[in-house]
Amino acid sequence: MKRIIIIGYMGAGKTTVGKALAKELGLQFYDLDWYIESRRHKTVPQIFAETGEEGFRKIEHDMLHEVAEFEDVVISCGGGTPCFFDNIDYMNGQGQVVYLKAEPEVLCKHLKMGKTERPLLKGKSSDELLTFINEQLSRRTPFYEKARYQLDVSLMDNYEKIKISVSKLRELVGI
Repeated sequence: MKRIIIIGYMGAGKTTVGKALAKELGLQFYDLDWYIESRRHKTVPQIFAETGEEGFRKIEHDMLHEVAEFEDVVISCGGGTPCFFDNIDYMNGQGQVVYLKAEPEVLCKHLKMGKTERPLLKGKSSDELLTFINEQLSRRTPFYEKARYQLDVSLMDNYEKIKISVSKLRELVGI
């Protein structure tokens, strides 16, 4: 039974790498945010708007405990998932946790290019976004670094580099 859980900040490529890894290994892929949306029949921004961050984090915690029981899966978690409740300790007990690490400037660039609406970033200028990322990383990194494995993905800017990152991740977790 395999269970690989991918964590890291928004824009690090968790979903991209997770999908590619799952496909390569013949495993099911679950993006925790997508799972939440399908179970709650609402988007993450809608849930945030209705329940606030605290309400969303409780739902996220419950859904993490659901999806992390599945077998032979790759799970991509939201950027804040490991930082609330006992989530990171729970994840480490459930599977092989990999932290996709990237420089703040890289994350900022990815997030500005992304098409996904992210409630925590709404309305921020480029400078405000970079400041926000740096502030959040200073709080979140201690949680991220509890992952069993770390993979720097700062240079993952094209398909070939994504494939290299997936190969490195496979090597890290021994698959």
